[in-house]
Amino acid sequence: MPKVDKDLIEQLRRRNPDALRTIVTEHARRLYRAARGMGFAVEEAEDLSQDVLVTFLESLDRFEGRAQVSTWLFGILHHKVQERRRDRVQEELNDPIEDAFAAQFDARGNWIQPPVAPDRAATAREAGDAIRQCLESLPALQREAFQLRQVEGLSAAEASNVLVQTVTHIGVLLHRARMRLRACLEGKGWLP
Repeated sequence: MPKVDKDLIEQLRRRNPDALRTIVTEHARRLYRAARGMGFAVEEAEDLSQDVLVTFLESLDRFEGRAQVSTWLFGILHHKVQERRRDRVQEELNDPIEDAFAAQFDARGNWIQPPVAPDRAATAREAGDAIRQCLESLPALQREAFQLRQVEGLSAAEASNVLVQTVTHIGVLLHRARMRLRACLEGKGWLP
């Protein structure tokens, strides 16, 4: 496990712009990717990763340096994701379908983002949809364990710190996620 850079932490606590830039440069893209992998749209994933970095800066004085900065950031992301999911459920209860449909068009009635031509990349899109559907069908904790371990490359120990689970349970969650994904993709005809 890499050693925590105490000097960097001290620079961050002093709000050194170079240290802050280092953190953003090293971690913003990974946080964004993780948020996308956890099912959030582009704009929402951008907002989430920015919220994580702001929260990180606000909570720096509580960061003791016992974990890696990335583990601390992914822990914040985990909590922000849970908050957003709770908020999303509330919004879905109050969001009529007409508003969702109207949001697809600008003030003049033109598509904001036109639909993709049907002949363009059909197979890749279908495969992507199948994978996305299978990922979305996973229980939230399995999906997060899969995202952190397989996509973000966190160690089992780091993922266990982020998700507040034992390392053994992270392994179980990852195994179950893989098995469910395989079964789902086989059921959709994408795997033999």
